[in-house]
Amino acid sequence: MSFHITALTDPEATASSRRLAWLASGDDGVPLGSAFLRLFTKEGQEHLAELELAVHGAERRQGIGTRLLEAAVDAAKEQRRRSVIAQAAQGSPADLFLAARGFRQVLALTHARLPLADLDRIALDALVELPHPGYLLTEWEGTVPPALARSFADSRRAMDDMPMDGTDFGTVVWDVERVVAAAEAIARRGELLHTVAVVDAADGSVVGFTELVVPGDGLGDGQHYGTAVLPEHRGRGLARWMKAAAVRHARERHPGLAGLCTDTADGNASMRAINDALGYVPTHKAVEYQLDL
Repeated sequence: MSFHITALTDPEATASSRRLAWLASGDDGVPLGSAFLRLFTKEGQEHLAELELAVHGAERRQGIGTRLLEAAVDAAKEQRRRSVIAQAAQGSPADLFLAARGFRQVLALTHARLPLADLDRIALDALVELPHPGYLLTEWEGTVPPALARSFADSRRAMDDMPMDGTDFGTVVWDVERVVAAAEAIARRGELLHTVAVVDAADGSVVGFTELVVPGDGLGDGQHYGTAVLPEHRGRGLARWMKAAAVRHARERHPGLAGLCTDTADGNASMRAINDALGYVPTHKAVEYQLDL
């Protein structure tokens, strides 16, 4: 089969990355597959690229994916990247494809879903209302309030020691500009960002947070983003407290929402235990792969 690879450029760079793209098409111009290579541009991740590659199911095993991969890897090398990461559902064609082409498995993830119709409201209320002396819950939709922006950005370092096994993910350096840009990007997609945070009552600073993104129409499933607590405030049940509050808010604010989805590294035993306690049900496994350049 004859096909062509066309290099493209995504014109919409974000505050922390930009993307290159390639389109595979047949002689008749019909798209057969695509590859996107995200180049991280912020300090701490300038060595890293992230690959998304897809080939139409009917067009596989004809060399299209291999050619797209070669184009993306060559570009990553030209951009002086050290690592390319990619994710695939365990046992999927993408999983087998990456494993056969020099990528190595560096992280296992469990995806889980909480069906909101099955919530035990009494138990959930009890978790949210459980006293946590010295701490207060606060929450907001969209961009962080200016009064909390600085300490919220500082609290993002709570993610720095998240279990990543062998992944060469680098360190995400957060500042107020990046926090605001991330919230604005979600809003531009037409989605709703809800954040629950724990504040140290002694000084009013944010010491932990959990983020939930909901479709703009409030239907379907929401997706949990990060949940983390600063190391010096761990062991007090704050992560479970925040996540329970986020679940209750989602149920009350979006009555048409069907469920909440999350993914957790298999090595993150504490967060997996929180998900289990809240009633999340595992749905499938995913594998994070890495190619060392």
